Amino acid sequence: MNLVETKFPGVFILEPKVFRDERGFFLESFNKFFFEEKGFSVDFIQDNHAYSKGQGVLRGLHFQLPPFAQTKLVWVTRGAVIDVVVDLRKGSPTYLQSFKIELSSENFRRLFIPKGFAHGYETLTDESEFMYKVDAGYSPSSEAGIRWDDKDLAIGWKTQNPILSEKDNSLPSLDQFDSPFEF
Repeated sequence: MNLVETKFPGVFILEPKVFRDERGFFLESFNKFFFEEKGFSVDFIQDNHAYSKGQGVLRGLHFQLPPFAQTKLVWVTRGAVIDVVVDLRKGSPTYLQSFKIELSSENFRRLFIPKGFAHGYETLTDESEFMYKVDAGYSPSSEAGIRWDDKDLAIGWKTQNPILSEKDNSLPSLDQFDSPFEF
């Protein structure tokens, strides 16, 4: 597996080695020993799988508040998405900046997202399946988010009128949020 640093401290792109032949392909989607060797101290406890039907489905920007904040490892098994993270860690050199990457079933990339980031994605294909590992379970009382179209974040999504859940469409703006995350 190839580990690619980003300008966002703690956010990494993982590019697995893909072995292809006439039958298809094989890859390691996760290897605990690789993570330990690279200095990651994370214990993933749950895998999640999301299906989206239609281009322009937007999910996010989501996160959980401490003490139930989550580190995530995310990837796509069918279709393609633009994955977005926003650094909410006060004191970080990339505080309130966003990072975007295309994740697809063709490029096999994974994105490692530490605690303290809002996360969302926008589908680019008619059908998308999104997988992610988390190191903390879902806690309804700690669930939080920021509006996908917050003017201060200026993310620049591909879709101007995305397909949103009612919940995502009613998330607060950044100026209504005081981040509890520290770098």
